Amino acid sequence: MSRRAVITGVGVVAPGGIGREPFWQMLTEGRTATRTITLFDPSGYRSRIAAECDFDARAAGLSAQQIRRTDRAAQFATVAAREAVADAGLRLDGVEPQRLTVSVGSAVGCTMGLEQEYAVLSDDGRRWLVDADYRVPQLYGYMVPSTIAVEVAREVAAEGPVALISTGCTSGIDAVGHAVQLITEGSADIAVTGASDAPLSPITSACFDAIKATSPNNNDPEHASRPFDAQRDGFVLGEGAAMFVIEEAEHAERRQAPVYAEVVGFASRSNAFHMTGLKPDGREMAEAIRVALNQAKLDPTSVDYINAHGSGTRQNDRHETAAFKRSLGEHAYRVPVSSIKSMVGHSLGAIGSIEIAACALALQRQVVPPTANLHNADPECDLDYVPLVARDHRTSVVLTVGSGFGGFQSAMLLAVPGRS
Repeated sequence: MSRRAVITGVGVVAPGGIGREPFWQMLTEGRTATRTITLFDPSGYRSRIAAECDFDARAAGLSAQQIRRTDRAAQFATVAAREAVADAGLRLDGVEPQRLTVSVGSAVGCTMGLEQEYAVLSDDGRRWLVDADYRVPQLYGYMVPSTIAVEVAREVAAEGPVALISTGCTSGIDAVGHAVQLITEGSADIAVTGASDAPLSPITSACFDAIKATSPNNNDPEHASRPFDAQRDGFVLGEGAAMFVIEEAEHAERRQAPVYAEVVGFASRSNAFHMTGLKPDGREMAEAIRVALNQAKLDPTSVDYINAHGSGTRQNDRHETAAFKRSLGEHAYRVPVSSIKSMVGHSLGAIGSIEIAACALALQRQVVPPTANLHNADPECDLDYVPLVARDHRTSVVLTVGSGFGGFQSAMLLAVPGRS
C-alpha cells in the first residue's frame, strides 16, 4: 500500500497574528498588517513599508541563550515548530528520533543577524578591513542558512534527514514538498517542516529598491499590497514563519491525531528564462500544476480553491492568471482565487508555508480568505479573486502555488482527509 502524508499540526508566526488562531482571524476579517517599517530607519529608501511581526522572543518562550544564539528567522521557526508540535498532540519522547525528519525553507537565511554583525565589524561600513576582534561566536551560523534547520532539529530532537531548502520565493512550498517525499518514500514517519524568513533589513530593502519590485506607496501602507488590482504598483515585503507536523497517514491514525489535510500532489518546474522575468503565458507554472494534479490522480475540475502567489506585481499577476487558465481550462473561471499577501505581505521564502497554513485552515473551516485591497480588478486578471471579504465555500481540494526569482514555479495540492 502506498504511503500518504497528512498535516496534523500547524504553527504560525505572521504579521498581524502570532499563533495559528490570531493569524486565521486576521485573514478572515480581511485586515492588513502592512505599515511603515519600524525595525530600522527606512527614510532613505524608495519603499519604506513592510508587514512586520510584533514578535517578542522572550514572551514567545525562548530562553536567553536561544535568543543570543539565533537570528530572528531561526527564532520564528522555533516558535512556530513548538506550536505545530503542540497542536498535533505529538509527544516527542515517544517518537523514534531516526524516523523524524526536519525540512525548513528560507530564501535569505539569517540576513538580519549577518547584516547587523557586519555593521559592527566594519564600524557601520567605514572600515573596508573589518575588525575581527568584535565578532560574535554566532557569526558563522548567521552566514550559513542551514543553522535554521539545525535549530528546529535540536528543538524536536530529530535524528533523521535534516535539510534547509533555499529556492527563493518557492522555498516554503518546496521544503514541505521535500518532507512529504521523505515520508511517502519511507525515509521518515514524521516531519517537522515549513519555512521562515526575516528579511526586513537595509540590504534587502536596497536590493528590491534597485529593481523597483516593491511598492512605493509609503503614504498609505495599509492599502499598498494590491494583488490583481489595476492600481497595484509592486509587492510589500514581509516576514514570518509557518511550521507543520506532517505524518504518514497510518502513523497519525494509530495515535488518533486530528488531521487538517492530506498533501496529495506536489511538483516544481523552472522557466530557464530570466532571473526576475516571467513569460506571460505561464507555461512553467501550468506544467507544475498539471504534474501535481496527475500525481494526485485528480481532474482539474476537482480544484475548489486556489491560493495564488499573488505578489501584486503586474508581470506575476498576469503570469499566474494565464497559468490557471492553461492548466484548469474553463474551470479556472469558476474556482475562487485569492492572495493573502494582500494582508501579510511577501515574506520571500516563508510565504509559501504561510500560505499552506492558510490552505489547511481553509479546508478545515470551509472558508476562503479574501484578497484585501482589491477594488478595481485589472481587466487582464479576469478570474474570481474573492475581493475584500472572506467567503464560506465548500472546499475539498485546494491548490497553492509559488513563483520565485530564478524561474522557480511550484504547485501543491491539499485535500480534506479521507476524501475518496
